[in-house]
Amino acid sequence: MTIIAVLNSKGGCGKTTISTNLARSLQKRGYKVLLVDTDHAQTSARDWHAAKEDNPLPCIALDRPNNFKSLTSVATSYDFVVVDGAAKLEDIIATAVKSSDFVLIPVQPSPYDLWAASDLVDLIKTRQSITEGKPKAAFVISRAIDGTKLGREIQAALAEYELPVLSTPITQRQIYAQTASRGESVIDSKNTEAIAELEAVMEEILKYANN
Repeated sequence: MTIIAVLNSKGGCGKTTISTNLARSLQKRGYKVLLVDTDHAQTSARDWHAAKEDNPLPCIALDRPNNFKSLTSVATSYDFVVVDGAAKLEDIIATAVKSSDFVLIPVQPSPYDLWAASDLVDLIKTRQSITEGKPKAAFVISRAIDGTKLGREIQAALAEYELPVLSTPITQRQIYAQTASRGESVIDSKNTEAIAELEAVMEEILKYANN
């Protein structure tokens, strides 16, 4: 079982969009996948799941640190667990870092997102220093707008944190919101550009998580 956590203490950076799409992408590849919602205030992943009556992707809530510690026993029959991280809940974010094999940090092309990532990066690096490099971690630029100077500047600034930055960003596309409203992923749509983007992100994540 591989646990992928999508974490950032800043709200609005696209964690749920990325989590649900990654989980569905893995499932479409034939893996047995569990989606975990850790945000008791927003419940966004659970809302996404409930939007589709016959949603094929199982989703559970583990929104307290003590509950989250049971994840490895709850999810033993799954190939992958994708964790939709909460915002501003330091205890559960710390627990997720300790439990995960790979942490994906979404950041919008904004200096505010860049600054907000600092504490999480410190937490991950501290954990890595005592666990022989686990969890692996990387940034992904979220809600990017093609061709903008700011997006390129953020990618360069993220490099200063000394964590990998996925070469494929998640761009701002209406299809993400449209499919989310139906409890679906862009994988379930006919938008070839969005599908290719998501699959490229998935390939990079699997490369980092498995090395």
